[in-house]
Amino acid sequence: MNQHRVKLRSPLQQLYRTYLQNRMPMRHGVAAVLLASLLLVPHAVRAMQTPGGSVAGTVLDTSGAAVAGASVQLVDSIGHVQETTVSDAKGQFAFANVPEHTYQLTVQAQGFANAEQPVQVRAAASVTAVVTLSISSIVQTVDVEANASNMVETDASAHTDIDSALIDRMPVPQSSTGLSTLITLASPGVAADSNGMFHPMGEHSDTTYSIDGQPVSDQQSKTFSNQMGTSAIASVEVLDGVIPPEYGDKASLVAKTTTKSGLDSHGVHGSLTGSYGSFGSPSVGLTLSAGSDSVGNFLAVDGMRSGRFLDSPEFRPLHDRGNSEDVFDRIDWHPDEKDSLQLNLSAARSWFQQPNQMDQPQQDQRQQNRSFNVSPMWTRTLNDATVLNMNAYVRQDRVGYFPSANPFADTPATLQQSRRLTNAGIKADLNYVRGIHAFKAGANFYHTFLSEQFQTGLTAPGYNSPCVDSNGVPVADSSLTATSQCSSAGYAVNSGYLPGLAAFDLTRGGALFQFRGRTDIKQEAAYLEDTIAWRQWSILLGGRADNYNGLSSRSMLQPRLGVTYDNRPTATVLRIGYSKLFPTPYNENLILSSSTGAGGLAASGGAYGQHALKPGKRNQFNAGLEQGVGKWLVLSADYFWKYTQRDFDFDVIFNTPLTFPIQWAKSKIDGFDARLTFPQHHGLEGYVVLGHTRARFFGPEVGGILFNSPLSTGAFRIDHDQAFEQTTHVQYQPKKSAPWAALTWRFDSGEVAGAVPDYQTALGFTPDQQAQIELYCGSQVATISNPIRSCSSPQQGARLVRIPAPGTENDDKNPARIAGRNLLDASLGWDNVARRLVPGDRVKMNVSVSATNLTDKVALYNFLSTFSGTHYVPPRSLTASVALNF
Repeated sequence: MNQHRVKLRSPLQQLYRTYLQNRMPMRHGVAAVLLASLLLVPHAVRAMQTPGGSVAGTVLDTSGAAVAGASVQLVDSIGHVQETTVSDAKGQFAFANVPEHTYQLTVQAQGFANAEQPVQVRAAASVTAVVTLSISSIVQTVDVEANASNMVETDASAHTDIDSALIDRMPVPQSSTGLSTLITLASPGVAADSNGMFHPMGEHSDTTYSIDGQPVSDQQSKTFSNQMGTSAIASVEVLDGVIPPEYGDKASLVAKTTTKSGLDSHGVHGSLTGSYGSFGSPSVGLTLSAGSDSVGNFLAVDGMRSGRFLDSPEFRPLHDRGNSEDVFDRIDWHPDEKDSLQLNLSAARSWFQQPNQMDQPQQDQRQQNRSFNVSPMWTRTLNDATVLNMNAYVRQDRVGYFPSANPFADTPATLQQSRRLTNAGIKADLNYVRGIHAFKAGANFYHTFLSEQFQTGLTAPGYNSPCVDSNGVPVADSSLTATSQCSSAGYAVNSGYLPGLAAFDLTRGGALFQFRGRTDIKQEAAYLEDTIAWRQWSILLGGRADNYNGLSSRSMLQPRLGVTYDNRPTATVLRIGYSKLFPTPYNENLILSSSTGAGGLAASGGAYGQHALKPGKRNQFNAGLEQGVGKWLVLSADYFWKYTQRDFDFDVIFNTPLTFPIQWAKSKIDGFDARLTFPQHHGLEGYVVLGHTRARFFGPEVGGILFNSPLSTGAFRIDHDQAFEQTTHVQYQPKKSAPWAALTWRFDSGEVAGAVPDYQTALGFTPDQQAQIELYCGSQVATISNPIRSCSSPQQGARLVRIPAPGTENDDKNPARIAGRNLLDASLGWDNVARRLVPGDRVKMNVSVSATNLTDKVALYNFLSTFSGTHYVPPRSLTASVALNF
């Protein structure tokens, strides 16, 4: 017992030191939740169980005698072994921390025929299985493979499963956003964006991460926060259909993440990983797992550095170094059969430079993110059918953005920010499973504390000049301070001039815009749901009530319904569903965005208290099917239609990580997504995911900073609108002792690039901007030293942006788009490669080599986007990795 107390004390001390270093002014609400979290611990000594379910059982022979030493495996629907154990002297076995899913239980014992039976883990309850083995004279082996009939699932909500086998072998860039990259590449209907961001079902990062039951709906890309490392993740279930009532806020996508546990480790196990990649990118990782049947501890520590930390506005990065470090610790305790305690602790830090453009040679802007999370969880099994879960949590992100020492080295503006987001809450739910019903009732109270400080000022006289020359290029003359001076100086009036910014133009006598603000947001939610399995039907029926009270207030009831019909003879499942959702404003920089009014800072001149962003209302409809095709393919397809009153996005300043939430009057989004899965068969497996989205947004707009480019006030396609994206992934390993290989092909047809409505507009871009899109006129391609200011050749356009033909651009029907791109990633590896030198399985060495953007494709994610800025897809990157498992 004392040993485990020592393990608990160390990470708590680390978090306490982080707290002191950060000097966090904790408000009374946060302190109260922390106190409640600590008070839960002694009560949890009497009662608890992990958020995941459990599977336990007994292996018997035909006479009823216990079979000891039987190998028991829990296999997921695509043939991956998730857990392995051995029956004890009484024939008993158990698996803890099992995510909700349908599994195949396979049992093998010498002298007996192999046995299989399906088990379904539902609502954190315990599943008991009795497996009877018949005597066999034939020696058998367990062939872990799936087939289409086993893989077709009847859940009301379409979902994608990401397990440890895919996490370990998917060729992904060496990055601190591995989780979001996996979701982008493995889930249908998700458009990729820069710096770990993605757009699910036509929305901007509208995602809730449920980490062992703890809801996290704030932004998790590397420019906002520090994401959980993949070394701590056991599995992820991504929901993209009907959203169960348990989830609210940002819920276009829900990523149910289960962390690794030290329970049942029976000794000390772990791994030490080191890798080195392109752009001077070393990384190290350590995991330790120790425990018994009742006590467990899992620790993961990761650190990395890169010369290309953020996605850059130039293909070859300039001023782009960064590093990140994170630690995660999970502690489990099961004092008896009914009770258990779980405590998740994490702390992380990242520091990185803001990448420069070619025309920003002296700029030295930097950012630092610091995060921590404390989440104790308490669960009690009241009886075989009823489980009570409780979860308290405190999570914080602190972001500091620092300007260059010389403000005028920052172009076109100097920027500085310090913000803090603290989210504290308590969540409880009661799960009851009986017969055809799986009932859940719960409540969630959460309190978010926001603090913001921001300042900026224009430093480039040509950025917001009142005049343009004969070529339409803004005149970089600081003596021109008003449009009335243009004609007398021989220039024309700049139609894009923003008079609201004149007060903050440091080159024309203006002063820094400065802002400070604090607020808090209280949210309460209650939900009821019942999953009914009746004959061939599965019905999800329930609802959710939310109350939001912050800078604005709103309450809403949200019914949810999902129905599936399972026609087992044809391996067909039909789905239909409806979700009413309550999207809430993004919390990051919410105070300033709610203070600038319609048109943002550029229009209001910095007036405060203009228009608070308000929660929206969404009606979402889903219809789809899941179909077994032959023996080895499963097709899942879903059509979605969403109508949202008050929808949200972000407004970015130039190419910086500084973003501010904005709100549009409404949006209409529809599309389809599909997944074709090939389960493991003779060592080969793979999948194809694809999606199509039409994301139509409607003005007017409020909030944000908004001085990157003009915005439409009518219907337009927002930048996450993409006609088509697909990912094909295959991996092959002929046998367990052989090397393995994986290949991923990603195609994106290109998101909207509204800043280039026509070729004439592109002629007025800066030389660097023309070079970024590879603007051409005949055989001439624009460079920084040789821009294109006029073009008479019929051969005109841009290689990296599809510019509409003259007179055909339409913000809604035919907007400009980023050029389509095909990207190939590959990885090769060999597990336990040194087994002949080090006999046995006590120490294993795994080696791997991966390549992302194998063909070194030059492509853009976005260009001059008001919502994202300009970012290139990363160039080819090679990474070699060695892992020692013990």
